[in-house]
Amino acid sequence: MFVVFFYFNRYFFLLESAEDFTGDGIVVSELDRLRASCLYEISNCDSLRRLDMLKNVLFGKSGKITEMMKKLPTLKDEQKRTLGAEINALKNEVTQKINAKFEELEMKELDKKLASEFIDVSMPPRPCNFGKIHPITKVEEEISDIFSSYGFKFADGPDIENEYFNFTVMNMPDHHPARTMHDTFYVHRLADENGRKLLRTHTSTVQMHAMRAYTPPFRFFSFGRVYRSDYDATHTPMFNQIEGIIVDEGVGFAHLKWLMSDFLKKFFEAKDLRIRFRPSFFPFTEPSAEIDVAYEIRGGKMMLGTGNNWLEVVGCGVIHPNVLEHGKTDRSKYQGIAFGFGVERLTSLKYGIPDLRGYFESGERWINAFGFSHSAK
Repeated sequence: MFVVFFYFNRYFFLLESAEDFTGDGIVVSELDRLRASCLYEISNCDSLRRLDMLKNVLFGKSGKITEMMKKLPTLKDEQKRTLGAEINALKNEVTQKINAKFEELEMKELDKKLASEFIDVSMPPRPCNFGKIHPITKVEEEISDIFSSYGFKFADGPDIENEYFNFTVMNMPDHHPARTMHDTFYVHRLADENGRKLLRTHTSTVQMHAMRAYTPPFRFFSFGRVYRSDYDATHTPMFNQIEGIIVDEGVGFAHLKWLMSDFLKKFFEAKDLRIRFRPSFFPFTEPSAEIDVAYEIRGGKMMLGTGNNWLEVVGCGVIHPNVLEHGKTDRSKYQGIAFGFGVERLTSLKYGIPDLRGYFESGERWINAFGFSHSAK
C-alpha cells in the first residue's frame, strides 16, 4: 500500500475528502474532480505495471470506485438514482479509457520487443551444434547438386498413386507381376476408371506428370519414397529412389552413357571409376541397360572402382515410344532418356553402411556411427 500511495496520493487526497458520500451532503462535483484526475493519470501512464496499479486502486476489492458503489444502498432513493447514474457513467468511462490505454501500451511493448529482437534474414544461419544429418539426407543433397549443375529441374509427385499412372502409362501390361498383391501395397481394393489406389512402386510416376505438364525440351529429376513388399538385409519395404528424364530432339543412348558415367564419377569422387553397361529389360525403356560398378574386397572392406567384381547400381534406357505417347509428347519429333537408382544403395557403397534396415530404424548408436555433423554439409 505504501507504493500505491506514493504513486497515487492525489487519489487518496480526493477520495478521503469524499466522506460526504456517506450522508446527505453528497457533492457531485467530487465525482467530476475524480473523473478529471483519473483521465489525467490514465493518459500519462507510461507502463503496463503503473496502469495495472491504477486499475487496482480504482476497481480492486477495496478500490475507491468499488467503495462508492458499496455505499449507494445507504443513500436516499433520490440520491441513489442521481448518484448511481453518475458513478456508473464514471465507472464505464474510466474502464473504457483504461482498456484503450492497455491496448496502446501493449502495442508499444510489442513494437519495442520486435525492434530489439530483429533478425536479419540475409545473415548466414547460426551453426547447429546438436543432432546429426541422416545419411539419406546428405546423399540426396549431393545428388541434387550434381544434377542441378547439369541443368535438371526438380519435380515432385504424390506417394499414393493409381494403377493407371503407376503401371499402365509406364507400358506395364495387366499381367505384369509387379501388379500382384504380394509385390505392391494397395491402399484400396476397389477400383475406379484409373484402377486401384496404391503406394507408388517407383518414382517413374513423377516423370509422367512432368511430361504432361511441360512442353519439350525439358530435363527433370525427382526423389522420394517408394514402396514394395520386400524386407531383408538388402531390401526394405520402403526405400528412397531418384529418377531423371531428358526429353529433346535427337537425344539418345550416347547422351545417356556420358551422363551416367560422369555422374557416377562425380558422386563417388573417382575419376578412374570403372563402370560397365549391361543390356537389360524395363517395360518403360527400349533399349534398356543396367550400370555396374567395379569393386574388390581389400582388407575386409569394399573398394569401389577397381577389381573384377561388379555391382549393379543404376537402371536406365531410352524412353519407350508408348510412354512418350502417354505423356502427350510427339514421339515422331522428340526422344527421351531416363534413369533411376536407389539412394540407400549408393549411400551404402559410398559411406560403407552394411545393412539397409538401419536407415529406417535409425537408433542412437546407428546415427552416431553413420550420421554426419552439420559442418560436413
